This record gives sequence, C-alpha cells and structure tokens, in this order.
Amino acid sequence: MYYRISLRYVIAVGLFAILTFNLAAQDSKETKKEAGAKSDEKKSNEADMMKMMMELAKPGENHKHLLELVGTWSYAVKWWMDPNSPPSESVGTTVTKAVMDGRYVVSEHTGKMQMPGPDGNIMPMEFKGMAIEGYDNVKKKFVASWIDNMGTGIMNLEGTFDPSSKTLTYLTEYEPMPGMKTKMRELVKITDKDHHTLEFFEDRGGKEVKTMEISYSRKS
Repeated sequence: MYYRISLRYVIAVGLFAILTFNLAAQDSKETKKEAGAKSDEKKSNEADMMKMMMELAKPGENHKHLLELVGTWSYAVKWWMDPNSPPSESVGTTVTKAVMDGRYVVSEHTGKMQMPGPDGNIMPMEFKGMAIEGYDNVKKKFVASWIDNMGTGIMNLEGTFDPSSKTLTYLTEYEPMPGMKTKMRELVKITDKDHHTLEFFEDRGGKEVKTMEISYSRKS
C-alpha cells in the first residue's frame, strides 16, 4: 500500500516537473519572440525618427526668402523717442552672410547714432548690432535673435512670411528696463533684389506706435 502511494507520488511529481519544464520552455520561446519583435519595432522607430530628423534638418523654400537679404547694404534709419516729435536720423552699413549651408543668415550692423550722453547732451555714439535669422522646420516659424551695444539682453523673435507682399512679420516681448516688458512687432518687406525695409512698432499703453524705420539699399 505504502509502496503504491509513493510510486503514484513520484510519478505525479515527475509529470508536474515535465509539464512545468515544457511550459517554461514555451514561455521562454514566446518571451524571446516578443523581445525580438520589440527589438525590431524599436529599430524601425529609431530609423523612422532618424529619417524625420534628417528631413527637418534640410533648408527649404522658406530659407530662400532669407537668402534674399544676403549682401552688403547701406541703410538710413529714422527712430522716434516721442512719436509726436520729429524722428532722429542716421546712416550705416549692414553686412549679411549665409551660414550653415543656408540654414541661417547672420547680419552685422554698424553706424553712428545721436544719443543723449551721461550729461544729457546729444552726442554721436558708435552703434553695433548683430542678428541671426532662420526658419525652424519644427515650429514652422521664422526665428531670430538680436543683440547690440546699447544693452546686454538678447531679443528673441518669431514670425511668419507673406509671399504675396514678400513681408516677414516678427513678434516679440522684450524688457529694456526692469519691469518694462514691451510687446513689439517688426515688419521686413523685400521690395526687390536691391532694396528692403524694416519697420518697428511698440505697444505703448495698449496702443501700437511706430518707433523705427530703416531703408536698405544694396551696395554695388
């Protein structure tokens, strides 16, 4: 009696072990199969992502609009401290170059400006400014940054281009003085291959006011 019970117990344990082993082997095969499928899916996703990144990195039609600004230009600028008063005027030179295989344009601006000195009297001051402009394929917007020797901040702008009027519209908010955040709008209009203009508007007390106008002519 005891022998038969022991024998049945041994057989049952053996069958359970075999069944467990087979199930484990089957699960292992399925796990490896799933892991392989996930690995293939990951590689496919990575390949698709890399392809998308490469496409987004290419300069396109929108970058060509900025390339029209490449060259050496003479400029005449008018600006208004007080919109109800006559503008101040000055002239200068802008040199614009394409960089990064046409993905961006960098411009350097130099000139003289009549500005109030430390004693309050108007005096000529050297002006230097630099801009970098591009088109962000991810944001689907034109982007720009501006710095000059009249401050220490960086103005960052985003905008759109209207092909019918060949006008680039930038928007930004800048803080020239502590607590004086100001909304601004910049219009760059390409008149022809040798001329373009820039108009600058500021929000003053909820009213948009024109504060600057620049006319550019290509130097021969």
